[in-house]
Amino acid sequence: MNIIRLAFTPRYAPLTLSVVCSPVFLAIAAVSPIFGGFFTLLACVFAMLAGLGIYDLRQEKHAILRTHPIAGHLRFLLEELRPEIRQYFFEDDKSGTPFSRDERALVYQRAKSQLDKRPFGTEQRVYAEGFEFLRHSIFPRPVCRESFRVDIGPACAKPYSASIFNISALSFGALSANAIRALNAGARRGNFAHDTGEGGVSPYHRENGGDLIWEIGSGYFGCRTVDGRFSPDLFARTAANPQIKMVELKLSQGAKPGHGGVLPAAKLTPEIAAIRGVPLGQDCVSPASHSVFSTPIELVKFIDEMRRLSGGKPAGFKLCIGQPIEFLAIVKAMLETGSHPDFIVVDGKEGGTGAAPLEFMDHLGMPMRDGLNFVHNALVGAGLRDRIRIGAAGKIVSAFDIARAVALGADWCNAARGFMFALGCLQSQTCHTDRCPTGVATQDENRARGLVVPDKAARVANFHRATLETLAELTAAAGLDHPGGLTTAHFARRVSPSDICGFDELYPALAPGELVAGTDKRRLAEAWSKARPDSFAFA
Repeated sequence: MNIIRLAFTPRYAPLTLSVVCSPVFLAIAAVSPIFGGFFTLLACVFAMLAGLGIYDLRQEKHAILRTHPIAGHLRFLLEELRPEIRQYFFEDDKSGTPFSRDERALVYQRAKSQLDKRPFGTEQRVYAEGFEFLRHSIFPRPVCRESFRVDIGPACAKPYSASIFNISALSFGALSANAIRALNAGARRGNFAHDTGEGGVSPYHRENGGDLIWEIGSGYFGCRTVDGRFSPDLFARTAANPQIKMVELKLSQGAKPGHGGVLPAAKLTPEIAAIRGVPLGQDCVSPASHSVFSTPIELVKFIDEMRRLSGGKPAGFKLCIGQPIEFLAIVKAMLETGSHPDFIVVDGKEGGTGAAPLEFMDHLGMPMRDGLNFVHNALVGAGLRDRIRIGAAGKIVSAFDIARAVALGADWCNAARGFMFALGCLQSQTCHTDRCPTGVATQDENRARGLVVPDKAARVANFHRATLETLAELTAAAGLDHPGGLTTAHFARRVSPSDICGFDELYPALAPGELVAGTDKRRLAEAWSKARPDSFAFA
């Protein structure tokens, strides 16, 4: 019955029609002395279409053809037409999505190991306000061929050497089992990390053995009691898995800060409900705030507890900056307790999500670059920066994005949608409906089968490798051996048709210990004076 029902869905209708019409027209041709030739031709056409549809179902390179046999070819046909038509149908940013046509094309080319060069020069509007560029050196260095790694938690019992570029938080439930499998297999192949997202550590995260960063949110999925509170025993049991390299507490997500996570009921299967420990038949919503702590000091102590329960693995937290005073209160709590996280991931408000109110996505939270540089300067000013690593997430897809984030204070970067593009995501924006056409963001098994794990795992690894190779070339062009040497002095932005400002002017730096010493008179002094380590409240 399922096969029959599926055959008459709109996406399989062309194949079903072809299979039915071919013998019907052939039969009509046999009994029609006048129009026999015409119906024979029709029968042959539909037979060829049926053969094409069957081939589409069996091929493993294009998810859109596996889930939309025959009809999926229309997309590829239109892509071959004029650029204006391609952009109108597929690449125009009508929705406000932050990825440009060039950025998506770049990911597809690198994921498929295609040539990612472009002729005729830049298409950037270099005299438009907001244009940014890297200042290169007259004496470039030889390109470094070593992988760029970041040591996190060197004082921990189990420190982790992370790639400078990793997969950001993507939960099973939001993504299909095959998408999670392919991402983790790609991470294993490329020796980089895969953040689980707050949906828990699923069997599909563990299946291929790639390094994991376990993220837990306010719903404590995978380590929660029956009433939804944090369970130390369950946490310790899961965190003991050697595949989990770091543990991360999510305070807020960039695309919907202050909202909590949402998995629509349409995508909540019995399997996901069991993994997360939540009831079926209703939206799976993690609360907006945590129940295990309520003050900055309690937060810092809870991070210590996560490190202890995990057996000494690096522990940290992720957030999108909102009120600067609240983060400074956390910094003061670190100074007062003498404890600190091993890392902090700064998520930008431009980060992606599968489901959130429009107002939250568009008008809440601090953009990544501003939040990143603020966190970096706050830790420098408090004398803590050399002990805490910083990750950055939020519209990072290219090597230039990584280099710019490092210059603003990041030690490493995470990307979600860039790796989703490598899986074949078309940005159809049906993530919340369970109708993803490429099998990436769905729990419909018939749609998810379109994503062939070995093929897409290779593309994930290819994208990571090619992006870091270009990062090495950019770094060498700047006269450096390692991207860690990039500073705000290496980048500039056009602020008017006739004026350019360096990032060192746009993002002035604090001196080490300047906040504690009370000598900062420019940026954070007033907020620092109001921050309290025992409360998130402020006057």
